Amino acid sequence: MLQEAILAVIISIDTFLASAAYRSGSIKIPLTSAAVIVTVSSLSLGLSLILSSFLSDFIPARICEISGFIILTAIGITTIFKSLIRNLVRRLSQRGELSLHTGSSGIVVKLYLDDTAADFDCSKVLSPKEAAALALAGSLDSISTGLSIGYNEINPAISAIFAFIAGFAAILFGSLAGRKIASMNHDLSWLGGAALIGFAVFENLSSH
Repeated sequence: MLQEAILAVIISIDTFLASAAYRSGSIKIPLTSAAVIVTVSSLSLGLSLILSSFLSDFIPARICEISGFIILTAIGITTIFKSLIRNLVRRLSQRGELSLHTGSSGIVVKLYLDDTAADFDCSKVLSPKEAAALALAGSLDSISTGLSIGYNEINPAISAIFAFIAGFAAILFGSLAGRKIASMNHDLSWLGGAALIGFAVFENLSSH
């Protein structure tokens, strides 16, 4: 169950950072909204692992291993790149050198650049509907990761349960550490990308 536990922690890094961002912005995440976030994330991971395991019955194991390693590494690099963009946007906005107008069609862009943008009505409370939008935007990594490693001997049910527990823990500790992390004035989502790359290397080595 070590792989399932490690995977759950990695998947929950973004949830932890998003929760910290909400705490620093004085935005509350009620229990029902937290449940929506972790349920969507854990189900996305579990179902994608099941689908990947099914597809691996028709695809040679070596191809699955190589493609999984490439996809996980690509996700990790993309996450690191996203973090760099966020840090750049933050610095430019602080200098008054950036003006971004996204309109009603820019929700994805807003969530990409700022996790707290999911609080659409600026009520300082994340509703279940807003939590669902945030969870769906963040579940893409869970789905991609699950599809990339489902060929391995990773139990989908256990992974989903661990992800559910880790998700709640991430929201709790993220809320507690929110202001401390915000004081660093840096986007730390690159940690999730680095962890995914490390997991990809770990999975590749353990399969030999």
